[in-house]
Amino acid sequence: MSETLGHALDQLLADVAEKAKADPSQSYTAKLLQGGPVLCGKKLGEEGVEAALAIAGGTADEIAKEAADLLYHLGVGLLARGVSGADVAAVLEARRGTSGLVEKAGRTNS
Repeated sequence: MSETLGHALDQLLADVAEKAKADPSQSYTAKLLQGGPVLCGKKLGEEGVEAALAIAGGTADEIAKEAADLLYHLGVGLLARGVSGADVAAVLEARRGTSGLVEKAGRTNS
């Protein structure tokens, strides 16, 4: 199966939104969301560290798995805070074609 990352992310966000409606005793996603943004943020941070460690010294397979975990937890965190994939996509689109150094220098809250 050759799926694009964009398509996979769209599907992931849709799946997270659907699983959020489930009973927290039956759904890890619903359980995380029940814990609120703080729990979701903590889990995202843990997954970020695991992804970083995999990039620093893991195999390609380990990196892909940790990246998938990170993206899942990012999706849960976004939902917990009411931020949509379209919101994130709009920011990415606005930044497209802009040097990362220029974009970072123009931030007012960095």
